[in-house]
Amino acid sequence: MAAVAGAISEFTGKDLLAHSKEVIVENGGDIFLKTSRKRVVSIYAGSSPLSGKIGIVIRGDNISRGICTSSGTVGHSLSFGKADAAVALSDSAILADAAATAIGNVVKAADDIPASLEIARSIPGITGALIIVGSKLGAWGDVCLTRLEP
Repeated sequence: MAAVAGAISEFTGKDLLAHSKEVIVENGGDIFLKTSRKRVVSIYAGSSPLSGKIGIVIRGDNISRGICTSSGTVGHSLSFGKADAAVALSDSAILADAAATAIGNVVKAADDIPASLEIARSIPGITGALIIVGSKLGAWGDVCLTRLEP
């Protein structure tokens, strides 16, 4: 069940690719995209002071990607962790969704960010991860961050 939203995004996006060369499908923080232009995905992290102030730059290399977010403090989905945002990147939105849930479940406090990123690193097919807990942030892999202007 941890990958349902990512799966819906990915299957919908792949079907839409029959009608368009570029597609972005967002489903409650779980994104499938294929784009030839650089894009920035804003990170919503609830009441964290970093929420909406940082984004992940996505290269416009025309490759399908999944960028999925799990949270223990935002939304209605069940999480065993306390991350304000746990983001996973992959070529598959399905895998990214499941991985975001798994890495987010590990985070009980900001001190857990490094261990959670190590778990992300150990999952084959995950290309990057970002964790936000309060005012603390950690990132690993193919994650190019940018500051968002208000």
